Amino acid sequence: MDKLLIIGSSGLVGSKLAALAAKHGFEAYSTTNKRKTSLPRVERLDITDREATRRLVKEIRPRVIVNTAAITNVDYCETHTEEAQKVNVEGVSNLVEAALENKTRLIHISTDYVFDGAIGHYTEDDMPRPLNYYGQTKLESEKIVSKLSSYGIARPSVIYGWIAPETSGIASDSVKPLNFAMFVVNKLKMNETVKVVRDQYSSPTFADNLAEALLRLARHYGNGIFHTAGRSCLSRYEFAVKVAESFGYSTRLLQPVFSSEFKQLAARPKNTCLQVERAEKTLGMTFLTTEEGVMEMMKQEPSRSVPST
Repeated sequence: MDKLLIIGSSGLVGSKLAALAAKHGFEAYSTTNKRKTSLPRVERLDITDREATRRLVKEIRPRVIVNTAAITNVDYCETHTEEAQKVNVEGVSNLVEAALENKTRLIHISTDYVFDGAIGHYTEDDMPRPLNYYGQTKLESEKIVSKLSSYGIARPSVIYGWIAPETSGIASDSVKPLNFAMFVVNKLKMNETVKVVRDQYSSPTFADNLAEALLRLARHYGNGIFHTAGRSCLSRYEFAVKVAESFGYSTRLLQPVFSSEFKQLAARPKNTCLQVERAEKTLGMTFLTTEEGVMEMMKQEPSRSVPST
């Protein structure tokens, strides 16, 4: 089997990649930085350490590297610009150098936040124009990765799903402990009110669906940017409603608010919905709607018993 090196296997997407790798003919090797994981063949790695990154890639010699590591807390990036630059840009540069030295394909996860949200329904040909520092670092990393002879750049949007049971995390301001869907479920489970923005639109992306796309990109021979997001375009409030309804909670605890009423340090784009037809055609797969993704997430809930069919 070809070797696949997953950078950041203790996160949501990384753990899904590790679980699905064998299905795509890969033997998964992975890295973690501060979090713990019980996955096999795991090495500790800080991608900002250039020599350690080069040394590990040379030692494993993977056919493909998939980079899921990043500082993803948008507000944190706005106030910790040096750290965000170091991880999201310099760390990626180290991976690119290692991939180049070992003739390895690199698949990199970017974000819908490379767009300013002025028009929405973006294609891969639309001009990026990020509003916040997080988006800026991701756009810069895209440019670095695109210098390779073999690469794929995936742009998801609001990734959600259950974190793998075998993965345990530690508190960190730079990465939110819960994705949005898990956050909503936990709040409603505790009967707490949730304020949700009603005028920010995106294409929520089920993590398992994204992992499938990344593995297909790993097997793909072409280069480029691919929008790998859910098929739905809806506001955060509408997303929260679908989560609540699917999990059987009342929507009365969901309080819709406008962006102007919701304190967020970094500027948020109003509409970063992505068109995914190019990626679907290239990769031979279909991305899930929000209804489909949330239903799959519900089936995976650790405490929920799903009847067999």
